[in-house]
Amino acid sequence: MPDQLSLFEAETPAPAPRRRAAWPAPGSALEQRYERYRVLAAVLPPGLRMGTSSWSFPGWAGIVYARKRAVSMLARDGLYEYARHPLLRTVGIDRSYYAPVPDDDLRRYAEQLGDEFPCCAKAPASVTSPTIPGLGHHQPNPDYLSAPRFTADVLEPFARCFARHTGPFILQFPPPVSPQASDPAAFVERLDAFLAALPRQFQYAVEIRDKRALTGAYQRVLARHGAGHVYNYWSAMPLPGRQARAVPPECQPFVVIRLLLRPGTWYENQKQVFAPFDRLVQPDDEMRRDVLGLVRAAALASRPTYLLVNNKAEGSAPLTVEALAERYVAEGR
Repeated sequence: MPDQLSLFEAETPAPAPRRRAAWPAPGSALEQRYERYRVLAAVLPPGLRMGTSSWSFPGWAGIVYARKRAVSMLARDGLYEYARHPLLRTVGIDRSYYAPVPDDDLRRYAEQLGDEFPCCAKAPASVTSPTIPGLGHHQPNPDYLSAPRFTADVLEPFARCFARHTGPFILQFPPPVSPQASDPAAFVERLDAFLAALPRQFQYAVEIRDKRALTGAYQRVLARHGAGHVYNYWSAMPLPGRQARAVPPECQPFVVIRLLLRPGTWYENQKQVFAPFDRLVQPDDEMRRDVLGLVRAAALASRPTYLLVNNKAEGSAPLTVEALAERYVAEGR
């Protein structure tokens, strides 16, 4: 692997921000809505950054966007409006999980964001999947946990074009095909070697979907490399509060929480139930209580916290963010 310092020192200067009209428009319904959330944002923990897993959803018109726009338009230029929501201070970049993000797209994203707006990009499935993505579960992946592949496909482009906005990279590992097909101890051992080979100037957050890997050995590997655990709300994982008993948030260098799917549900089913993602369909009080407990623990320990919400968690990711902020402030009072 090339010398990391020389590899990552230079960054292409960010383009000059585009000139745009004041946003939201003074006196608009969205501006009045945002004023309410500015008040809430001012009393949230300063290290807490909440956001959504992605941003290109036309159903968020009137919540995040002034009017309904095409998915393609929002994917390209929606971050400017997204980042003006007072409670949305981070965002997930999911597309890097499927393919490298072109430099021009990263520069376009950077142009739309303020200086204090770190994003959480996913490591590619080509590196985190033990089998070749798209070919079923029978073709071993030669690039599984390959630090050079991850560096070339993701870390180098982000260093060139997006360094000012780079938060923790999320290493999302798929669930095992069956308990018999996985070895949590072997996974933790390989994870140890992988993290050791990665450049140290970035942060890495590990998201596992096999609860058997929540072990003391796993926690020690994270601590050895300054990596964080992702407290995920997902189909077959324990609730975030139970994960916190195995991996305490105050022992993490930073905290990442991802709210994805209610346990026992699956992606396609929830997508059909919740689309177009413009309302809360299935609020989960237990999940919210768990999440706010994690946020409080992280705040008491002065840990930076990234909370990312998917539409499939409750029906509308930005509305879940708003509900969590309101509850945090209400309970604090």
